[in-house]
Amino acid sequence: MSSDDMELFFLSMLLLVVLLASLLLRLLVYRQKYSNLPPGKMGLPFVGESLEFLSTGRKGYPEKFIYDRMAKYSSKVFKTSLLGESAAVFCGAAGNKFLFSNENKLVQAWWPSSVDKIFPSSLQTSAKEESKKMRKLLPGFMKPEALQRYIGIMDTIAKRHLESGWDNKQEVVVFPLAKSYTFWLACRLFLSIEDPEHVHKFADPFNVLASGIISIPINLPGTPFNRAIKASNLIRKDLQAIIKQRKLDLAENRASPTQDILSYMLLTPDDNGQYMNEMDIADKILGLLIGGHDTASAAITFVVKYLAELPHIYDEVYKEQMEIAKSKAAGELLNWEDIQKMRYSWNVACEVLRLAPPLQGAFREAINEFIFAGFSIPKGWKLYWSANSTHRNPECFPEPEKFDPSRFEGNGPAPYTFVPFGGGPRMCPGKEYARLEILVFMYNVVTRFKWEKLIPNEKIVVDPMPIPAKGLPVRLHPHKA
Repeated sequence: MSSDDMELFFLSMLLLVVLLASLLLRLLVYRQKYSNLPPGKMGLPFVGESLEFLSTGRKGYPEKFIYDRMAKYSSKVFKTSLLGESAAVFCGAAGNKFLFSNENKLVQAWWPSSVDKIFPSSLQTSAKEESKKMRKLLPGFMKPEALQRYIGIMDTIAKRHLESGWDNKQEVVVFPLAKSYTFWLACRLFLSIEDPEHVHKFADPFNVLASGIISIPINLPGTPFNRAIKASNLIRKDLQAIIKQRKLDLAENRASPTQDILSYMLLTPDDNGQYMNEMDIADKILGLLIGGHDTASAAITFVVKYLAELPHIYDEVYKEQMEIAKSKAAGELLNWEDIQKMRYSWNVACEVLRLAPPLQGAFREAINEFIFAGFSIPKGWKLYWSANSTHRNPECFPEPEKFDPSRFEGNGPAPYTFVPFGGGPRMCPGKEYARLEILVFMYNVVTRFKWEKLIPNEKIVVDPMPIPAKGLPVRLHPHKA
């Protein structure tokens, strides 16, 4: 080895030593600064504890990941690593209250990288900025007074759905039918698409997309993430064609400026007077269609499940809904006053949402370092809240496994304990929309049928929402006219 080579070798080794020393020093400083991190373990490199987090859901026990660690480490907060990120999981009503009430002060919305990759136009700003824009757009459509005019449309689609998918059938599989109903409704109210064939064309790729959004972001052929990206590209192409046609229809007065969310998006400028481009609108409609049908279809499926298992609950819902049905003239559609009479039915739906929340939880990001429950939470860490940390907690709901709609009478559960729609400034803007589509469905299905489960102990899987493993097949018993 020449002297020049020796010198280069020693310089390289010196540089390596300096780098290692620097890394070690930074690690020591980090450990000293954050010596009071929440208890817990980070799992494997990159993967962390993601596989266990996801697999407990797929085995039907999403709460197990949370409660095992609450028992082992802390009932308030524990550390872990999820979806490639260092994370703190906040537990209980106090954790929910802290995250929901510190939005944009100590924490902000965060989505896994899979979300930005599946919705690529969001990368021009960020998922967070896109979400802010959406929250400005939605209230005009999603507040109760605005939704009142949609109740008749919801009722019409529910009737058409039951006529085509349930009537004259001895047995049906509930979950795919519930998805068909909620997706048809979303297509009609967001895009003015009513044709069942056009709706069906969209439905399959949407199901692939929904299952890949919260997944380990490995973009290899065959992975849920890869399939979701392909599905989103396919749907976006179709949406852009619909958007182009709507632009023409609006220009030529063949479409109404107020007929649906798509028209509203095309005609509403932002604070700077700029209009959204077609790709942005396509992404936003994509997100709305997912949010507008996937969670509600899971909720509706579990309403059917629990009404099959609990005949005394079914009887009370049937009694309430038949009183409304008897007050209607032939062919008269449901209205806002009818919905307000469905108090017991909504208590039942809320108990379903407690026991089988479609939204298992959500992520935030620490925008500043802070202390919670005596532990340091570093800036940049991802924060996760879980609905099950309160929904199935006996301190929040006595006898949590018991189905008891009376929990929601009077003032209802204590604040921050019942969180199927999140809470604080980021509470789901579609909460009232979901309430209406669930109640309209309950009215129509209960006044038509009683039913029984065909698989008594059907397994429940969570991927990413709870669904019966076989889709909840039931035998129908139509009411005699």
